[in-house]
Amino acid sequence: MNTEQPIPDEGEVILIDKPLTWTSFDVANKLKRACKFKKIGHAGTLDPLATGLLILCTGKKTKQIDTYQAQEKEYTGTFVLGKTTPSIDLETEFDAEFPLDHIDEHLLEEARMKLTGDIEQTPPIYSAVKVDGERLYKKARRGETVEIKKRAVTISLFEINSNEFPTIHFRIICTKGTYIRSMVRDFGSLTGSGAYLSALRRTRIGDFSVEQASDLTAFIQAKREELNLPTE
Repeated sequence: MNTEQPIPDEGEVILIDKPLTWTSFDVANKLKRACKFKKIGHAGTLDPLATGLLILCTGKKTKQIDTYQAQEKEYTGTFVLGKTTPSIDLETEFDAEFPLDHIDEHLLEEARMKLTGDIEQTPPIYSAVKVDGERLYKKARRGETVEIKKRAVTISLFEINSNEFPTIHFRIICTKGTYIRSMVRDFGSLTGSGAYLSALRRTRIGDFSVEQASDLTAFIQAKREELNLPTE
C-alpha cells in the first residue's frame, strides 16, 4: 500500500524560522520533498546568512505569494563599522579596512536620519536581482562590473544602538524590495568608513511574526506524521 499521498489541493500558508546558512530555495525544496507538496513557493528571499521568518505557500495558496511579498517587513541585527567585504556580509572575505577615530554619536545619528524615510538604494552586486536575464551574484563571482539601477524604498523605522561600537545593533521596518546589506553599505559610506553586516534576522512580515514560525525539522516531522509518512 502506498502511504505517500499528496496534501489537499487547496494548499496552506507555512511560517518557518529559516535556519542559518540555508537559502530560501533550500527550505522550499526540502519541504516539497519531505512533505510531498506538489507546488510550493516562498514569499520573499532571505540571504543564507540571515535567519528568521520565511512565509511559504503551497497548492492554490501560491496565488497569495505576491500579496505577502508586498507587505511591510521588520528586521533586527548587527553591523560592524571599519571593514568591508564584497558581499557586504560574511559570505566573502574582508577586502578593506577604515579608520574609526572620527566617528562620534552625532555622525552616527546623522547617517541614521539620512537612511530613514523615502530613500533610493542600489541593490548589492551579490544579490538575486536580474540584469540582462542573469542573477547579479553570478556576474559578481566572475568579477564583472555591472551598472545597477537604484530603487525607491521606504524606511519607516531605523533604530541603532552603538553601546558596543564599532558593532551597531539595529532594528529596521521597511517596504518591499529593501536590501539591508545596502543600508549597511550606505551607513558605512555616510560615516566615512566601511561596514559589513554581521547578523540579520527577519522578525515580521505584515501581521505575521517570527514567534509564530515553526522550526523546519519540527514542522517536517509533524507534517509527515499527519500524512502517515515514515520518519525521515
